[in-house]
Amino acid sequence: MATKPAPQDLLQDLIRAAKAAGADAADALFVENVSASVSYRLGKLEDVERSESSDLGLRVFVGQRIAFVSSTDFSKDALAGLPERAVAMAKLAPEDKFACLAPRDRLAKSFPELDTEDRAEPSADTLVERARAVEGAAMAVKGITNSEGGGASFGRTAIALATSEGFVGRYAGTHHSIGVAVLAGEGTGMERDYESVSARHAADMESPEAIGRRAGERTIARLGPRKAKSQSVPVIFDPRESAGLLGHLSGAISGASIARGVSFLKDQLGKQIFASSITVIDDPHRLRGLRSKPFDGEGVANARSAIVENGVLKTWLLDCASAKQLGLQTTGHAARGTGGPPSPSATNFYMQPGALTPEELMSDIKDGFYVTELMGMGVNGVTGDYSRGASGFWIENGKIAYPVSEVTIAGNLKDMYRALTPASDLVFRYGTNAPTCRIEGMTVAGA
Repeated sequence: MATKPAPQDLLQDLIRAAKAAGADAADALFVENVSASVSYRLGKLEDVERSESSDLGLRVFVGQRIAFVSSTDFSKDALAGLPERAVAMAKLAPEDKFACLAPRDRLAKSFPELDTEDRAEPSADTLVERARAVEGAAMAVKGITNSEGGGASFGRTAIALATSEGFVGRYAGTHHSIGVAVLAGEGTGMERDYESVSARHAADMESPEAIGRRAGERTIARLGPRKAKSQSVPVIFDPRESAGLLGHLSGAISGASIARGVSFLKDQLGKQIFASSITVIDDPHRLRGLRSKPFDGEGVANARSAIVENGVLKTWLLDCASAKQLGLQTTGHAARGTGGPPSPSATNFYMQPGALTPEELMSDIKDGFYVTELMGMGVNGVTGDYSRGASGFWIENGKIAYPVSEVTIAGNLKDMYRALTPASDLVFRYGTNAPTCRIEGMTVAGA
């Protein structure tokens, strides 16, 4: 029986065939996915799912005209027609003066070992036990009355990339997750909260029991919420929500947004946007990081970089096309799928911690709001205007006093960033991470 070709060899064969068919340049991407998940609700198993997929994408250039073709059929006959079809499509496409492959001198020559792959895939029984345990621990908290369900999942993704500039590379990563959402109270007095964790390796996750217990305790703490009066007060963002503030930053400094002029930070490069004590890092080489990768989506060498240093915005996030449009060099932040062009994206994006604990950060607040959950999408990326529904806890005399719900917090991200102070409790739990953050003088609209 013939040996199945390695993905890298398959991609290089396609690129050679594309050039033989008339392409001036080409690149190809191969993505393999395995995923498994289970859900468990009220002590009963609800779903067990598993899927496996493979997808291949070929991009060809004829001058400045480009086309994409993809396939999930890897038979010899199916692949034989892809290059010619892609070239024929490219000849009919409009010109894109910014489309390009990464130049040879920017390509990664060596790949760091990032330990992103857990070789031990959990069995279905193991996932069922994780889901059962996380929901059981949440339901065991006194006062919990119902459950939206506990879940556990595992995924593995392998990516291979080749370009006609000579780049060939491959890496793989795994993803374990556990989560649960539960309810407390009765009737119109019901409250809900959740907890979840994700990690590359199962050994890096907390126990399902600890995760479930925390979800239950958070839900109980929300019972009996009060309304808040409309006023301007300091707002504290729990780490679950402070990461979102960085998410708005990464979107605003994406080269695609800057090139189109649709970012509230479009004229802020090299300027102070945070307090001088604040540094924001993007690190694609963080060991076991949830978004770690040894090269970017165009084969460009990537590295840890300070995006904001001492409060100053130092760089955009650029792929080759957006860099060309802005007259700059790629920063190695390209991400892509098999069916379209690359686009800029952050990797392990985080704000370095401050000096004060969360308790010290709120100790001088006479009246303030501690946000634990945000709702809605009221953020304008062009102007920076920010307005979102929120719930959490009211702060009185430096202490958490009582739960609060049905309020809106508002400001402008430019002002919010300048008025932000981070706490010391940074924990890497997501792709984007920030410690507890305090922002002065936000508008809280309530009763």
